[in-house]
Amino acid sequence: MPSAAERTRTLVQSTSSAVLLLPGPFPVRPEQLMPEERSVGPDGEVLLVFPADSPAVRAATHAQDGELPVVLEITDVAPVSVPNRIRSRAWISGWLTCVRGVAEPGRMLLRLEVGEARVDDLWGTGMVEPEAFASAAADPLVEYEAELLQHLHAAHGDQVRQLCALAGDRAAGTRAVPVALDRFGLRVRFSGGAGRRVFDARFDFREPVRDIAGLRRAMHQLFEAAASG
Repeated sequence: MPSAAERTRTLVQSTSSAVLLLPGPFPVRPEQLMPEERSVGPDGEVLLVFPADSPAVRAATHAQDGELPVVLEITDVAPVSVPNRIRSRAWISGWLTCVRGVAEPGRMLLRLEVGEARVDDLWGTGMVEPEAFASAAADPLVEYEAELLQHLHAAHGDQVRQLCALAGDRAAGTRAVPVALDRFGLRVRFSGGAGRRVFDARFDFREPVRDIAGLRRAMHQLFEAAASG
């Protein structure tokens, strides 16, 4: 199971939507507070790129003592159509400052020093300290997960449905859709069936994968196990 710090770090480095929550009443549209780019710096700080005239840059520029307390809220939605599509949320609170002279003209790099973080996802909830966030690594499949899930759903739907055999009687007659993928395994959401239930089943790989080549082997082993009952 990935740690709360790893799951949070993965969300930050994913393509999930993010919005910066500023203190006080700011009459701005939500899209004005969505960073154009985000990444994690060498010391575990979150780096955000905004237009130079954005409300976030103005607020950070005029903050008392040069630091603005903010929260970065990240919302992750499954890239395939399933019931209950929101997979996870994370909240990263800390202090925002401007980093001048780094971003391209018309843009400003903002540095979010992490105070604490909280994640609420398919694994559960967890608090993350700054040191744990800084030392954690994003899941190696984060860059490809959305495309891989869409490919599994569109091109390997029959094989995914065969996983019902490994999920037991409760999966009989249900619709099976791959909903999450990481280095430890595949999560499938089952819906419909006699009781019209919606539930997830987790299918762990024999060992964690490190790259796409390892994932291909792991998926082949998983589908072989399902085919053999």
